[in-house]
Amino acid sequence: MNVYDKLTELGIQLPPVAAPAAAYVPFVQTGKLVFLSGHVAKKDGKPWVGKLGENIETAEGKLAARAVAIDLMGTLHAAVGDLNKIVRIVKLMSLVNSTGTFNEQHLVTNGASELFAEVFGPEVGAHARSAFGVAQIPMGCCVEIELIAELA
Repeated sequence: MNVYDKLTELGIQLPPVAAPAAAYVPFVQTGKLVFLSGHVAKKDGKPWVGKLGENIETAEGKLAARAVAIDLMGTLHAAVGDLNKIVRIVKLMSLVNSTGTFNEQHLVTNGASELFAEVFGPEVGAHARSAFGVAQIPMGCCVEIELIAELA
């Protein structure tokens, strides 16, 4: 299935690339690999602020990770011009703003992982990943995710 048809079926409209908030670029391509800088969770266009285990539950964190995945796909589209050129989502690294006792970072990150598998299919969308709990993320956001993808 065409990736854009699947996005339409899911009611997802890809956002434009956000301007970097510091001294970095949104993506870098080397060879067949595209590295996307970390994207923070946004809700209604504003930073999705909160800390898992304190004022955000796992289910809401999962929605935040899904929102990050949509932003990542928007940047990936800008980087490669056509998401159908992606032959593999290689790796995600997820940072979850969480308390020292919160231990469901992997479940929060599933919000992104599951969407990539749904949009790109189980073979292209399946990826390696890491999910870390961290003390803070820029602007107080609840989730930040970076991505590596491979082009045909």
